[in-house]
Amino acid sequence: MPEPPETDDLSARVIRVIAQTQRISAESISLDSTFEELKIDSLDGINIIFGLENEFGINIPDEGVQNMRSIRETVEGVRKLVQEKSEPVPPGAS
Repeated sequence: MPEPPETDDLSARVIRVIAQTQRISAESISLDSTFEELKIDSLDGINIIFGLENEFGINIPDEGVQNMRSIRETVEGVRKLVQEKSEPVPPGAS
């Protein structure tokens, strides 16, 4: 089975949102970049979270935000929330 590409569509969208909110070039961001390397502080992180929630139509819980310290962790967190959102909700569960 082939490995997923290093930067797929979802990863590229996450990087684009971060680049736009931080006003930095997307080319300067890699999956291995950390928020510290990119000079992203907690206030910047709030703007990024709002941007990601709008981009993907998801709700990122507070505990999820605390686990996001790098681009890769952010992409994986968003991917998980998008997959959960697309799964059908069993009857009676809400």
